[in-house]
Amino acid sequence: MGSHTPFRQPPRKGQAIVAFDFDGTLTIRDSFTQFLRWRAGRRAWALGLVRLAPAVATYARDRDRGRIKAASVREFLAGVDRTTLQADAERFADRIWDSFIRSDALACWNDWGEKGAHRVIVTASPETTVVPFACRLGAEALLGTPLVFDSEDRVTGAFAGPNCRGAEKVRRLRAVYGDDLRLAAAYGDTSGDTEMLQIADEKGFRVFTGRP
Repeated sequence: MGSHTPFRQPPRKGQAIVAFDFDGTLTIRDSFTQFLRWRAGRRAWALGLVRLAPAVATYARDRDRGRIKAASVREFLAGVDRTTLQADAERFADRIWDSFIRSDALACWNDWGEKGAHRVIVTASPETTVVPFACRLGAEALLGTPLVFDSEDRVTGAFAGPNCRGAEKVRRLRAVYGDDLRLAAAYGDTSGDTEMLQIADEKGFRVFTGRP
């Protein structure tokens, strides 16, 4: 079993590292929910939500985002092979790009690129479904919640690590860039980005409001 190959290139020595949350920061709303709904279709989506009712009730009590996300993966993606999932993610990104990416966030992203920064997307969404967006943005790296694939390269419904939010975002960043990492800037829009913003010189919290 395993997750997909990491999407990242190492920064140059002394290169500024800038971290962007994805959902709600670069985009206008949560991408993974939109992807699952688009992929399932109206009828299967409605039936899946009914079957997820116990998981939703549990989430209302424990607020465990990782658990409810894993339940959603099991319901809507378990058994899907990697190649199919990657192709679907590509089609989804192509379909919604123009109506999904915040204009001011994209301008900021491009500005950091012009300055020569190493730009990393750090997201709680599964890496596999965000890769097409990261490629289109020209991201230098992507850190997300990795899906687990079985020996036949099919989604198991589990994640290969903790939900990538909160302190986990910083842990993942430091695992890649070193324990002494200091970000030149970080951008986010929820409490799940607080710890990441704390290790940045420029803290951009809910600074993007643009619409496509």
